[in-house]
Order: sequence, then structure tokens, then C-alpha cells
Amino acid sequence: MTTILSIENIHKTFEAGTVNENHVLRGLSLDVKEGDFISIIGGNGAGKSTFMNSLAGALTVDSGDILLEGKSIKHVSAAKRSKDISRVFQDPKMGTASRLTIEENMAIAYRRGLSRGLGWGVKDSERAIFKEALKELGLGLENRMKVDTQFLSGGQRQALTLMMASLVKPKVLLLDEHTAALDPKTSDMVMELTKKIVEGHQLTALMITHNMENAIVYGNRLVMLHRGQIVVDVEGEEKKNLTVQDLMNLFYQNSGEKL
Repeated sequence: MTTILSIENIHKTFEAGTVNENHVLRGLSLDVKEGDFISIIGGNGAGKSTFMNSLAGALTVDSGDILLEGKSIKHVSAAKRSKDISRVFQDPKMGTASRLTIEENMAIAYRRGLSRGLGWGVKDSERAIFKEALKELGLGLENRMKVDTQFLSGGQRQALTLMMASLVKPKVLLLDEHTAALDPKTSDMVMELTKKIVEGHQLTALMITHNMENAIVYGNRLVMLHRGQIVVDVEGEEKKNLTVQDLMNLFYQNSGEKL
């Protein structure tokens, strides 16, 4: 399969040259193939958030490169990257504008990357597209399109954000611990929707999770970070047959440390 995203030997240090210097990413390299659904795990301080922020453009790496479809995006702003790279955050409130309706939020997502004119109303043709997309969630939101998103539950908002992130098919979808703020039952619901949307829309996705079981169950590939480097990278049948204990053993074998 075609490589869509290449991370080449990236480094990121915070507060360089001070007593608080923290070298978070240490020559991290990863090739992401089109259609990959990669679960990314690692302990606190492993570099997961810094890695995700570097891909999204919220942080600029110190050295190395990030290539999207063979072209460097290292110096491309987060706003410009958002046309091709969608992101779902941990906090459900970050993915939607609380005082806008469901359909208004979806209109913003639908027009991602387009120049904005003076007209900002939701067109009937767009409304029909949004309604069909919302039906896919199975939460009845297609019947509440004029409701402000502040009146939705956390799970409903995160499900809506997921749909918005894939409404215009992104080249890469970043899922940044997007179920961590939800209760277990809601988290399971959102994870199943994630699988349905990623597979159904044939998206390329990278998902940070703190849940090792979810990392094993969801996606075709699993990557584990430790001290800013990849220490485990398994896919296909090898990943499918893993247990949590197997994963912990792999981590110990490759890092020399215990989780």
C-alpha cells in the first residue's frame, strides 16, 4: 500500500539549554500507509501528546521531517494542515462550538479548507448531506440539527466531532485520547463508532489511547512509544493475537523496563 505519511527522525526538546531541558522526541520515525488505523500507546512522558501536536502542526519539530504524500509539511501551519489532517481531542467541548447548532457546526466542518465568503447560512443541499451523515451515528441527532451542541452529552458531542472530522474525507485523522474523558459505557460506544467511521470511510487514522485492550482490539497496527522513540510496532495477525501480558512482555524485551 502507498505510504501517505512519513515521519523521519523527528526531535523535539522543550526549554533547551536550561536546567529544565526535556528532550521528548528522540529521532522518532514512522511510515503510515494509506488505510492504516494505528493505535499508539505509551506511559506518561513517552512523547505521545508531543508527537500528536507535531503532526497536527501545533508544535514545530526541531529537526527531522514530516512528509504528507511525499511533500514536507514541517513548516506548514496547523490551520493550513487542518484541510488534510483532522483531529479529535480528548475534551468533547473542543471539537464543537457550544453556542452553534449541530448543523452550523457541521457546516464549518464541511467547508474546511475553503475560502469563507460573506454568506454563512446552511444550505438545504448541505442540510440533506448532514442529515444522512448523522443517521450513521444511530443517536437520533439527525432529528436535532437545530439544537445547540452545548445541550448534548459528552458522548454525543464526541460522536458528532468524529463525524465532523470525517465529513470531508481527510488524508489523516488524528484521535487524541478521544475517549479518555468519557465513562466506560460511553467510551465503548464511541470506540465502536470510531471503528465504523474509520473502516466505512476508509480513513487513515492514528489513535492515541491509554487503554491497552482498546489498542489491541482496534486498528490494524499498534505502536508503543517510550522516551520519545518507538519500541514496539506490530500489525496484522501478530497484533490481532496479542494479549495485554504479551504487550507488556514486548515492551520489557525492547525497552529493558517494566510498565
